[in-house]
Amino acid sequence: MTSSQGDFTRRVDALFSKFSGPEMPGAVIAVTENGREIFANAYGLANINDDVPMGRKTIIRIGSQSKQFTVLLILMLEAEGKLSLEDEAQKHLPYVPRLEYPVTLRHLASNTSGYRDYLEGMFLSGLSIFAPSDRQTVRDVIARQDALNFKPGSAMLYSNSGFFMLSEIIEQIEGATFDEVLRQRITGPLGMDDTSLLPRDWLARKRLAAHYTKRADEWIHLGMGIELGGEGGMVSTLDDMVVWQQNLIDPKVGTAEMYERMVTPFVFDNGATGFYGLGLVTDVYRGRRAVSHGGDVAGGLSHSMRFIDDGLGIVIIANNDQVTAFPVARRIADIYFGNAAPAPFELAPGRYRQEDGPEVFEIVAKTGVPTFLSSVGVGGFDFGHPGGAKPESSITDLVLSPRPDGKVDGMFCGTPRVYTPLVADAKAAAPLAGRYANKAQGLQVEIDADARRGMFRLRSDLGALNATIVAADSDLWFLIQPGTDMGPYRPWRATLSVTADGFEINSDRVKKLRFTRA
Repeated sequence: MTSSQGDFTRRVDALFSKFSGPEMPGAVIAVTENGREIFANAYGLANINDDVPMGRKTIIRIGSQSKQFTVLLILMLEAEGKLSLEDEAQKHLPYVPRLEYPVTLRHLASNTSGYRDYLEGMFLSGLSIFAPSDRQTVRDVIARQDALNFKPGSAMLYSNSGFFMLSEIIEQIEGATFDEVLRQRITGPLGMDDTSLLPRDWLARKRLAAHYTKRADEWIHLGMGIELGGEGGMVSTLDDMVVWQQNLIDPKVGTAEMYERMVTPFVFDNGATGFYGLGLVTDVYRGRRAVSHGGDVAGGLSHSMRFIDDGLGIVIIANNDQVTAFPVARRIADIYFGNAAPAPFELAPGRYRQEDGPEVFEIVAKTGVPTFLSSVGVGGFDFGHPGGAKPESSITDLVLSPRPDGKVDGMFCGTPRVYTPLVADAKAAAPLAGRYANKAQGLQVEIDADARRGMFRLRSDLGALNATIVAADSDLWFLIQPGTDMGPYRPWRATLSVTADGFEINSDRVKKLRFTRA
C-alpha cells in the first residue's frame, strides 16, 4: 500500500460518503492484503423503515456473483464423470432448441453460446421481470428462441440463459435443489452459513437487507417477480464473501486446477483472447491482472475483485443500485497502488452507429470527460486500457479509439469495427407503420409512426409492451424504455433495424430478433 493506513481509510470512506446520512441504504466493504484484512466498514442502513444498520452479517443479494459457484459445481460434476463441458446442452435439457450450430456446456459457462438472454427475452415478449413468473416461464422463453445471437465461440455476450441451463443440469444430475447441492459441496464445508440461494425476493430471511432504488428524491423498495437460480439468485454476507475470495486463492473446496480453468479467458474462433473465462473475468487494469465478477439485481450491486499477482482483494456488496460497485472497486485499487488517472481520449460527443451493422452507442461529455452511453446504461471509460478506451463495465469486450476523420474505431471480441456519427434529428427513409409478427415466438407488433417518431405495441401470450420509437437513422429506430423519453444520460432499450420485409430488434443481449409484415 502506497499511502498510510489512515489516509487509505479516509479516502475509501470518502467513496461512500453519500451513504452516511440518515435514511440511506448503503454497502459493506472489505479490503485484504495477502489474505489479511486491512480495511472493512459498513455504510448506511440495511432497512430504512426499521432503522437497521448495515453490518458484516447483513445478508444481501450478490446477483451474478452466483455464476462462479454454479461453474464450480459443474466442474466438480465433470471431475466425477457425471458430465463433460463438451456435452451439447440438449444432452441434458431436451427443451433447449438446437439452432444453427451446436452449443456446449463450455459455451454456456463462458457466455459464448449465442443463446439470447432470457431476461431480455422476457422484456421483448411483454413480460416485465417485476411481474410474477416462475422457472417454467424461463424454460418457455428459452425454448422459443428461433436464432442464436452469433455462432458459438465467435463472440461473447452476457447471457443469463446459459447459467440458468447449467443450474438446471446440476439439479437434474444430483437429484436435489441447487441450494441443497450448494450447501453440501461448497458453502457447508467452507462454513459460509449465511450464503444460499434465495429464489424469490418476497421470501423472508433473518438479517436480510431490503433492496432499494432511487425514484426522484426518495428511496423505494425494489424486488423482482422472477424465480432466480444459479444464474443470479444467491445471497451472502461480507464475512462469507471474504471467505469465498480466500478460497479462490487457497482452495479448501474445489481444486487449484478448477479455479485456473475458471480464470482462463476464452479464446474466440478468430484466435483473439477475450476476458471472460468460466464464471469469472480476468482483465488487466493499470498493468495488473485482476480476476473479478460482479452482480446486478433489482435494488442491489456487488463486486469481488482480486489482483492475483499483487495480493490485493476487494469485496463490495450494496443493498441499492446507486453504488457503482465495479468502478468503485477500481478506485479503491487506485488508492492502494497509488495509480494516477490516465488522460482521457478526445472522443467527440454524439451518437455513433456501426458501419454495416445495427450497434449504436453515444458519447456524452459528463463534467468535461467523455462518458459512454448505450442500451445498457451510462458509465465512464477506462482510458488506460491497452488498445484504447474501454467502457468501465465489468462485462464488455468493446474497446474504442478515435479516428482523424471523426469516426471511431472499435474492437469487439477480436473483430474490428468502425462507427460513424449519426445526425441529430434523424428522419426515417419510410415510416415503419404497420403490423408485424415473429410467428416462432408468438409475438405480434403494431407500429403507428411518422418518419421521426411513433408508438410500438407488442403483444404475446406472456404480456404486452408499449414503448415510444424515435428515428435514429434512415433505416434505424430507437426503442425507448417505457416510462422514459430520449434525453441527456437516458439510454434507449433496443434498436429496430429496417429490413426488406420488416425489422430486426437488437438490444445488448438479444440480436437479430426478426419481425416480418403480417
